[in-house]
Amino acid sequence: MNPIFVAIDRPDPAVARRLALSLRPHVGGIKLGLEFFCAAGPQGVRAAVPEGMPLFLDLKLHDIPNTVAGAVRSAAALAPHFITVHASGGTAMLRAAVEAAHAAPARLRLLGVTVLTSLDSADLAAAGQDPDMSAQVERLALLAERAGLDGIVCSPMEIGRLRAVLKRETLLVVPGIRPEGSAAGDQKRTMGPADAMRAGADHLVIGRPITEAADPASAAGAIAAALAASARS
Repeated sequence: MNPIFVAIDRPDPAVARRLALSLRPHVGGIKLGLEFFCAAGPQGVRAAVPEGMPLFLDLKLHDIPNTVAGAVRSAAALAPHFITVHASGGTAMLRAAVEAAHAAPARLRLLGVTVLTSLDSADLAAAGQDPDMSAQVERLALLAERAGLDGIVCSPMEIGRLRAVLKRETLLVVPGIRPEGSAAGDQKRTMGPADAMRAGADHLVIGRPITEAADPASAAGAIAAALAASARS
């Protein structure tokens, strides 16, 4: 499977669908997040996702256990390949999400978000959290794994540490991917796509380096080709 999920957070379902169709030959699936979901809702998701194209529904759910379980049950109707919850929501919330996912009619993989790639150690300290970024990510990743989640969302900088402590079947889904020459934007912990895959990522989330390129399909094709060449070498 192509490891790239392209983040398409355009609020217009028709625009998102056209972009998804143009990128389909070069990516493994599309990611729709809060910006899109708040603008277009479930009907917009259905309109935007081409048939058979894997959907990563990135809602980063974080609430009391009952509410998160209900949200997972509702989102399951969209048949996403992945859905995200914040690992910092705690064990009870995570387990409630897992139970709801297991009751879904189609296979639904839950991912625990550890620390957003837009944050650094100073941000953690300001929020009263452990400023040791790697330790905080590991703590949340292990919490999510013990609760039964299928995978973890982490920055590329933490892949090596998590591969050393997590089960091999635990998926690592990695945003903060920036090909050489791409602007970091609001991302603080980044890595190139081939380096992230070599470090042990299972899937890469790539947004603006593709969607804001002059020719998104060519940009996605170039990244996919570079990944394929790296895998052969």
